Amino acid sequence: MNRLAKLRQSLADLGLDALFIAHPENRRYLSNFRGSTGWLIISQKSALLAVDFRYVEQAQQEATEFEVVHIKGEPAKWLPELAVNLGARKIGFESNYLPFATYQKLRTVLRNCGIKLTPTDNVVESLRAIKDKEEIDSITAAAALADAAFEHARSIIRPNITEKEVAWEVEKFLRNQGSETVPFDIIVASGPNSALPHARASEKRIRENEPIVIDLGARINGYCSDLTRTIVLGSEDGVFARIYDIVLGAQLTAIATITAGMTGNEADNLARTIIEQAGYGEKFGHGLGHGVGLNPHELPRLSPDSPDVLQDNMVFTIEPGIYIPGWGGIRIEDTVVMQGGKARPLSRSAKIANTTSGGLLTR
Repeated sequence: MNRLAKLRQSLADLGLDALFIAHPENRRYLSNFRGSTGWLIISQKSALLAVDFRYVEQAQQEATEFEVVHIKGEPAKWLPELAVNLGARKIGFESNYLPFATYQKLRTVLRNCGIKLTPTDNVVESLRAIKDKEEIDSITAAAALADAAFEHARSIIRPNITEKEVAWEVEKFLRNQGSETVPFDIIVASGPNSALPHARASEKRIRENEPIVIDLGARINGYCSDLTRTIVLGSEDGVFARIYDIVLGAQLTAIATITAGMTGNEADNLARTIIEQAGYGEKFGHGLGHGVGLNPHELPRLSPDSPDVLQDNMVFTIEPGIYIPGWGGIRIEDTVVMQGGKARPLSRSAKIANTTSGGLLTR
């Protein structure tokens, strides 16, 4: 069953005549249109892609299963006529994405046409959560490139280099080796900065004997990867060694024991229990992982409150961490794919903590 057929089944289940889609990645997933602006209107019999003058030719080339409609102005000016022509009386919209001001205008003009605008939640995102072979192949290639980028970072990192300098060298490497726009700002966080899960690379100079968190991703054919490793230049102190082993143990346990049919909450608990039993539960303040695809963060969610059911061909991260303000943090993250009911890592970088030239300490 192709993507449009799956979506139409979802529309039938929801009792909707059509779905109005504005989210860029949802638009690309369904239509293959890669322009920055455009809207999809999909019913049981029609698939429309509405674009302005800038994108008409591109849309015709890329969205071969869609009827391209040349529009002018905001949706409130042209959606009512299209909806009436489709015979739609109940249209769903992406409640997590459509701006409230746009919703208000649309609701008013559509109501005047006898059409009800109905909020929906993650209709397309739920379809995107289960990847096909082509998508998995692209993510696998992106994971391999992320592995290579981490090895490049490890080869250039040295005392007194700044976090920003390392991040820039990694981004240049990724682009030179074929990555499209990087999925997110590359994180290089050292010492106390590494206690910030979403730290920004700064002018801080990297020093020996402190944790260095490197979080990076690549993008191939639109699809992302996500990888984090924590290293130290010189010697580990006792705190680093103890916390690293706890985080690594939690991550490896989760990879080995997550199975299809678990909820995101159950998967999260596999790693969280280990960290809690070690006395650092309050220092693991984010979820265990998240889906990866056209967005670097998408369904499924692996977190304490996630009801998402893990299924074969879902791709997601497994990334426990411990963060201690004033000292630093340690996070280890792989991108994995569920296949045969098990989590198979796509990330291959060794989980190496020590980069001393005399030898690598591998756990």
